[in-house]
Amino acid sequence: MSDDRETDTASEGSYQLSRHKKSPSSLTNLSSSSGMTSLSSVSGSVMSVYSGDFGNLEVRGSIQFAIDYVDSLKELHVFVAQCKDLAAADVKKQRSDPYVKTYLLPDKGKMGKKKTLVVKKTLNPVYNEILRYKIEKQILKTQKLNLSVWHRDTFKRNSFLGEVELDLETWDWDNKQNKQLKWYPLKRKTAPVALEAENRGEMKLALQYVPEPVPGKKLPTTGEVHIWVKECLDLPLLRGSHLSSFVKCTILPDTSRKSRQKTRAVGKTTNPVFNHTMVYDGFRPEDLTEACVELTVWDHYKLTNQFLGGLRIGFGTGKSYGTEVDWMDSTSEEVALWEKMVNSPNTWIEATLPLRMLLIAKISK
Repeated sequence: MSDDRETDTASEGSYQLSRHKKSPSSLTNLSSSSGMTSLSSVSGSVMSVYSGDFGNLEVRGSIQFAIDYVDSLKELHVFVAQCKDLAAADVKKQRSDPYVKTYLLPDKGKMGKKKTLVVKKTLNPVYNEILRYKIEKQILKTQKLNLSVWHRDTFKRNSFLGEVELDLETWDWDNKQNKQLKWYPLKRKTAPVALEAENRGEMKLALQYVPEPVPGKKLPTTGEVHIWVKECLDLPLLRGSHLSSFVKCTILPDTSRKSRQKTRAVGKTTNPVFNHTMVYDGFRPEDLTEACVELTVWDHYKLTNQFLGGLRIGFGTGKSYGTEVDWMDSTSEEVALWEKMVNSPNTWIEATLPLRMLLIAKISK
């Protein structure tokens, strides 16, 4: 699988992330010593922050749209007409730069998200765009259609303006009234809660910290972190009975491509066995409190990888090298595994952890 040709879509959870440079004082010499390329220096590396902002703006106004299933094309058509009375991201000038994004939840295909063009400087944007999904009608009846409205600023950060969700299982496709344009009031965000509650399966893994002794020297020593990805259990199926899963590992704050290692893809099972060990060296004792192991599970389909779930194993302090970061968000179970590893050098510490939704850092060049 060539990373240059693939795209990673986090399906319904692919909130966009922006990037800005930070210069942490440490973790500059991490390298991967399992035959992979060495990590680039983190001192000039890119840190990622959320730009999908769900809380800053009020939700108001409404959206006009219609949906129809075209049997001859086997396509769902979502006709997004317009919005009115949206919240103003620019309060001073009373305007926003809104666009509409749609998802089918849970996404059982490689369609990912669809979105309209951005209409600038208005609270009443007109789109008149058709967003198309190639999907069998029977599968469509197991989905929910989520339409959300977002403001996109000059720096390509997104602010949430409201959403509407339709349950397609109970939708009457034969009713002609249902094919007419209708106004729907925008509501506050509900999707992340529903997604978080979804069962995304588990990962069985073991971690080990191997300090590197330097006899007779008082200089700071570095060591290795070994990550043994054993298997995953009960992974969700996104596209019928097909699944070809693999695991990626990144040591944050380094989001460069060179920092990433991955397992092979294992197909045709929701309980893939990987038995793959990844080794990262260059860890000083103090780096263990600042870094975080991000493990993500993906379904490989043609040239697209769909996000299934992930873990972030670290101390979960919310900070890294003195900077507040969103990815230091380990759960209590993830923190417990990391603590045991740090406190028991040269010992494999095993755990089975539930996979969860993550907002994933974009890979820097």
